[in-house]
Amino acid sequence: MKMEKIEVSTRGRQAFHDITDQIQTVVRRSGLEDGLCALFCPHTTAGLTLNENWDPDVRHDMGIGLDEISPRRSEYQHGEGNSPAHLKSSLVGASQTLIVAEGKLVLGTWQGIYLAEFDGPRTRQVHVKVMAG
Repeated sequence: MKMEKIEVSTRGRQAFHDITDQIQTVVRRSGLEDGLCALFCPHTTAGLTLNENWDPDVRHDMGIGLDEISPRRSEYQHGEGNSPAHLKSSLVGASQTLIVAEGKLVLGTWQGIYLAEFDGPRTRQVHVKVMAG
């Protein structure tokens, strides 16, 4: 199956955008019943994560927690001023691999797929590859 890309226009400097429906659409369009769905974010200041999609406060709290782990500091040497975004991207990760069963993503009851923006607003891409296996 061919790889697809989705685009996400992010809002705000830091935000978590639920892309579950967009990814599920790609899976459905592939026609695959059982296999894997690989996701990759080709940006060094954004990432992909799975987390609760019912309560929006979880996204808010994730941002606070990551800010505590990687705060803005004057000691950073990277000239663009977005070193915390690079660190957060490394912590969250740039990829996810999900199981596809009966033509749908296998996710927990409250799980969603999030594009994590750490240096926005920007237009981001997520590469999606659905494959048998």
